Amino acid sequence: MLPARFAPVLFSLILSGLMSCIVTCVATWKALGFTAGLTAAWMQAWSLSWPIAFAVAFTAAPLVRRLVAKLVRQPLQG
Repeated sequence: MLPARFAPVLFSLILSGLMSCIVTCVATWKALGFTAGLTAAWMQAWSLSWPIAFAVAFTAAPLVRRLVAKLVRQPLQG
């Protein structure tokens, strides 16, 4: 198990990996159709997009958390 201090990095890594995997799959499939080279093209697109998605997710997460906190009603204390 990893120490708790790595939670934000691990969260960003897993979320960015999953999201970029799905999005690049759909975009590559849409662009190329169901062809023999689809998987190779998809993996190439994913390998480029995942590091970018990770950097964005990791740096944007604190801003998004603050924005969400302002947009939702806080429960009443007491």
